[in-house]
Amino acid sequence: MTLPNYSLARRLAAGETIYTGWCALPAPIVAETIAREGFNTVTIDQQHGLWGTDGTVTAIGAIRAAGAAPIVRVPLGAFAVASRALDFGAEGIIAPMINTIADAKAFVGATKYPPLGERSWGPTRAMVLAGITDMKSYLREANDNIVTLAMIETKTAMSNLEAIAAVPGIDVLFVGPSDLSIGLSDGAELDPHSRTVDDAVDKIVAACKKAGKIAGLYCANAERAVASAKRGVRFLAVGSDLGFLRAGTAAQVKTLKG
Repeated sequence: MTLPNYSLARRLAAGETIYTGWCALPAPIVAETIAREGFNTVTIDQQHGLWGTDGTVTAIGAIRAAGAAPIVRVPLGAFAVASRALDFGAEGIIAPMINTIADAKAFVGATKYPPLGERSWGPTRAMVLAGITDMKSYLREANDNIVTLAMIETKTAMSNLEAIAAVPGIDVLFVGPSDLSIGLSDGAELDPHSRTVDDAVDKIVAACKKAGKIAGLYCANAERAVASAKRGVRFLAVGSDLGFLRAGTAAQVKTLKG
């Protein structure tokens, strides 16, 4: 059963390919604008972006007001932040550097209620934003409506791929291609579009299919996202707010300069 106003898990379960906007700039109005321009999922990046707690709270409400699903990428190992972001109303959590079964279980522990995890109770803001008044209903349905995205970014993660995918409560294996290119080359290169990364993505897609999970990938642009969707990736981050701003500004300045 879908919680009122929770759309992300339902769309994934229906087989839809999800494209999410990506926000590093700590401006809730930017996140809202990206949603209103057509991204039905928007990710707030706390790991490498500039977001703090207050901005994240406001942005989640703004994204929801625009009719989209908010996701938060939390800082490395910040599972307490993951739990709070869900209480604020996020529909999904991206966790960096999930390298082992233990990492995956710790992630699930903070984001899913028993029997899957040990998430602490307190989703007051989430229930308000979703228009939910029945606490028991939220508790009963939350696990199926919260999406956990475990980032695969290292050699260690690749060696534990099938084991991580098999952990109950992990919904998506989400590739961080830049870090993965660094890790797989032992620090020799930074190339998120390398053949090595593409081969790893194919392995991740296969592991997800075997485990009944979903493969995800961060993409620098829409072209990369569309091509990756054809390879079986169903959750795709597209560019970033800063990239959109710079590209749009550069195009205008180019015209002005003739």
